[in-house]
Amino acid sequence: MDYEESKYGRKAEENFLKGYNCSQAVFLAFSDLYEMDEKAAARLRSSFGGGMGRLREVCGAVSGMFLAAGMLYGYDKPGDAQGKKEHYARIQQLAKAYEAENGSIVCRELLGLAQKRDEPVPEKRTEEYYKKRPCKKLVRMAAAIMEQYIKEHPL
Repeated sequence: MDYEESKYGRKAEENFLKGYNCSQAVFLAFSDLYEMDEKAAARLRSSFGGGMGRLREVCGAVSGMFLAAGMLYGYDKPGDAQGKKEHYARIQQLAKAYEAENGSIVCRELLGLAQKRDEPVPEKRTEEYYKKRPCKKLVRMAAAIMEQYIKEHPL
């Protein structure tokens, strides 16, 4: 898929450039497909930026993609073993697609950071920040992968 042509990829990048974290940026890109107040959606995803609160674990763009998948395709009955199995397979498929492009789904690995955890204070988003961080590209890619999945598995 050409990530540059992705409607949802562009929207995710725009969201990121507005100041949303990676998870919020991707999840909010799909807001036309689910019913949720934008403020509530942003708040629910606010913990997932920086690889989960700057712990540098699972990439926020990946978390946003997974959250969108859950909102669009997820199961909601506690005993739905088949639904859970199908959804986990979906999540693993999305993760595999992202990892195939980037070599990892882990924030610190994608950023080339040696330390596992980071200070809780986010960096200011300056020109220099955008030059050294691939996050803008990664949110676009995660949203494009989700968009492709939706095309292949219509709602």
